[in-house]
Amino acid sequence: MSARRIFARPARFAAIAPYLWMVLFFLVPFGFVLKISLSQTAIAQPPYTPVFDFTEGRAALAAAFAQLSFDNFRLLVSDNLYILSYLRSLVVAVTSTLILLLIGYPIAYGMARLPQRWQGVAMMLVIVPFWTSFLIRIYAWINILQHDGLLNQMLLALHIVSAPVVWLSTDSAMYLGIIYSYLPFMILPLYATLSKMDAALLEAAGDLGASPRQAFWLVTFPLSLPGVGAGALLCFIPIVGEFVIPDLLAGSNSLMIGQTLWLEFFTNKDWPVASAAAVALLLLLVPPLVLYDRLQRRQLEGRG
Repeated sequence: MSARRIFARPARFAAIAPYLWMVLFFLVPFGFVLKISLSQTAIAQPPYTPVFDFTEGRAALAAAFAQLSFDNFRLLVSDNLYILSYLRSLVVAVTSTLILLLIGYPIAYGMARLPQRWQGVAMMLVIVPFWTSFLIRIYAWINILQHDGLLNQMLLALHIVSAPVVWLSTDSAMYLGIIYSYLPFMILPLYATLSKMDAALLEAAGDLGASPRQAFWLVTFPLSLPGVGAGALLCFIPIVGEFVIPDLLAGSNSLMIGQTLWLEFFTNKDWPVASAAAVALLLLLVPPLVLYDRLQRRQLEGRG
């Protein structure tokens, strides 16, 4: 057996592995959720009908398929609770992503311009928060923002305010928690892109008469767009479905879709409606992923 055949088989398995992963851990679970979303709520275990029983034969399966309907999806577009939840989630995600970009880009740019020996230290400082549990960090913010918390104590000691300010259960606290938690996801892709940029391009722009500001907008920023897109997607997608931060830091006046899903699953025990909401959320996230994929392909074709 030739060496090429010996190495060809492991290479094929390595190429197939990602597709197997997607099928087992995405498509199969998504199929279960999709089936539940087309079912009807029932006081039973599990709390929906019909339940497929493959031992009852084809006739029973055909009858079960006939009972599936799109009633739950019709409810999503007719009930203001779900419509407002989706809209609030999108608004919060877009706003948070823009704030993260405005904060994260200068940090990543500064990291990329540091001497090589200090870039590793800066990278470590960005990653350090991941060493602590996400939930513990959010509860720490609760202690900081509460009525007699550290923030109010500092403001009172500096005579900036005359009475404690209400921070918890507000949108400001929610945005603060989101930005703190997701900032590394914005910084790291930007830093990876900016650190690979050839400094000779900026020197060439300067030789052609471009000012530092013009060189940034004409050279640096366009070349960093792949990092901007990756960081925006890494932040936008999980923020849309965020549950923990809004539930612990924000008020209960208006819910994000993650909180609505939690209520439907665990409080109302309405699995079909919750599954329909989850499927609709996934469909909302497909367009930005497709757009980013097309932009990446165009960039690769342009380089080729």
